[in-house]
Amino acid sequence: MTSSPSDCCDPADNSNCGCCCDGVPDQTPKPLPPLNRRGDVLCRLSNKFRMNYVVAPGLYTIGNPAQESPVLVTANYRLTCNHLRKELEGGNIWILVLDTKGINVWCAAGKGSFGTKELINRITVSGLDSVVKHRTIILPQLGAPGVAAHQVKKATGFSVIYGPVQARDIKVYLAGGNTATEAMRTVTFTFKERLVLTFMELLPALKKYLWILLGIVVVMGIQRTGILYKPSIFHSWPIVVVGFWAIIIGTFLAPILLPVIPFRSFALKGALLGAVLLAPFFYLINRAFCGSIILATAVFVFFTTLSSYCALNFTGCTPFTNISGVKKEMRIAVPSYLSACGISAILLVIFKLQELGIL
Repeated sequence: MTSSPSDCCDPADNSNCGCCCDGVPDQTPKPLPPLNRRGDVLCRLSNKFRMNYVVAPGLYTIGNPAQESPVLVTANYRLTCNHLRKELEGGNIWILVLDTKGINVWCAAGKGSFGTKELINRITVSGLDSVVKHRTIILPQLGAPGVAAHQVKKATGFSVIYGPVQARDIKVYLAGGNTATEAMRTVTFTFKERLVLTFMELLPALKKYLWILLGIVVVMGIQRTGILYKPSIFHSWPIVVVGFWAIIIGTFLAPILLPVIPFRSFALKGALLGAVLLAPFFYLINRAFCGSIILATAVFVFFTTLSSYCALNFTGCTPFTNISGVKKEMRIAVPSYLSACGISAILLVIFKLQELGIL
C-alpha cells in the first residue's frame, strides 16, 4: 500500500509519527496519544488548526489489552481520540483508528471517509486478525450510515456491532456485555452541546466580516472630492455595529435558541430572529442619517440576510439535518440571499446618489 503523509504523521504530535525509515507506516500497536487540552481548545477556535488536528491511522492501545480485549473503531480526528482516552482510562482496550482525513465520526460517515472500504483496509493493514482471538469490532453508533457491516464481515471475518452514541457510556456498555440502553442510543443536542459549537461558526464569520467592513468604510466615505477619512469613519460605525450584531445573532443566538425559534428551516430561523433583533436598529440608522429610510432599509435587509446565512451554516453542526434536506433548503435560500443582496445594493446606490446631490 502506498503511504501518504496523513498515514504516517501526526501534525499535532510529532512524537506519534509511527513511521519506519522508508516512510512506510509502522503498524505495531502503540499507545493512543496523550490528552492535548491546549489542542482541544484551539480546534474549537481555528478551522485551520482543526483540520490538521489528527492522529495517524492505525491500531492503538489503551492500557494493556490482551487478545480477548475489545476492539473499538474511531476516526482520526484527535479531539475524538482524546474523548475516548479520557473516558476509557484504566481499561485495557484496542483502538482501531481509521483515516477519516481529520473529520469526526458522524461527519466522516456522511462524507464516506468513515466507510466500509477504509474499515476493511485498516483491519487488513493493521493485521488485526493476528492481534486478537475474537472476531468482533465495535463501531460508534454515529458511524453506522457509512459502513456496510455484511461487506466487512465477508471481506475480513470481523462482525460489526454498534456501541453507544456518547464516549462516556462505553465503559458501562462494555461492562454490560455490549448492551446499550435506550438512553445510550439517543442522540442529544443540548444547550451546552450547541453552545460549544457556536465558536466554530462565530470566529470564521467575524474574519469574513472584515471584508464587508472594508466595503462599508469605502462606500460610506465616497464624496464628490473622493473618499474622505472623516465621513468614512463617522458614517460607517453605526452600520458596522449593526453588522457585528447580525453575526452574533446568526452564529451565536440562533444556535443556542434553536429549539424555541419557529420553523424547521435554519434559514428562516435566522431570518426571523435577525428581523426581530435588528428591527430597533432600523429606527436608529434612520435617525442617524437624518431620516434616510432608503439606507435604513438597505442595512436592515442586508444584515437580516447575513443573520439568516450564518444560521444556515449551522446545519453542518447539528445531528438532525441530512444532505438532501440541506440541499433542498439551499435551493430556496441561496436565490433569496442573492435577491436580498441585490436589493440592498440598489438601495445603497440610490442613497449615495441622493447624498451626492445627483438624484
